[in-house]
Amino acid sequence: ARFFLVAHPNSNALTRRVMKKYTLPLFLILGAISLRVLRHFGYIDLPPNFAPVTAIALFAGTYLRDRRLAIIIPLAAMVASDFFIGFYNIYVLIAVYASFALAGLLGFWIRSRKSVARTVVGTLCASVLFFIITNASVWLFSGMYPVTFAGLVQSYTLALPFFRSTLASDILYVGILFCLYEA
Repeated sequence: ARFFLVAHPNSNALTRRVMKKYTLPLFLILGAISLRVLRHFGYIDLPPNFAPVTAIALFAGTYLRDRRLAIIIPLAAMVASDFFIGFYNIYVLIAVYASFALAGLLGFWIRSRKSVARTVVGTLCASVLFFIITNASVWLFSGMYPVTFAGLVQSYTLALPFFRSTLASDILYVGILFCLYEA
């Protein structure tokens, strides 16, 4: 392989294609990792759940040619940042990761007929899905709430301040990523 990259007449073209294909995904992953880790350790003063991961998943599903990246990018960012932040209850973790994968799939829906309205609806749906799925998982698997209807209501009620941060960050980061890319 080393010989191919050094001696092959198209090695520069190959390098440029590889760099072009993976630079943006790598930038998105590193951006998400940085913001999550810096916020977690107090280097950036942002509220809990204020992270770009949903926006990155929506962006990847909407704009990146390789559709697999809509799932790979947010999950890679989460696994890498959770390595520094710390992993937690596996069932809750799976729910969180699945929510981001669903956001990537919502990006495909936005891609099919891209518009501002569709992007706004997709962002709101991703935020609401994250809230519903992750808080149901916390209710069911964390032991923080009784596994009753009242416990579920309590879980959702106490999570409302986090939902506000999630929604605000999703709207902000989707706006930034989508507007920069379109510009």
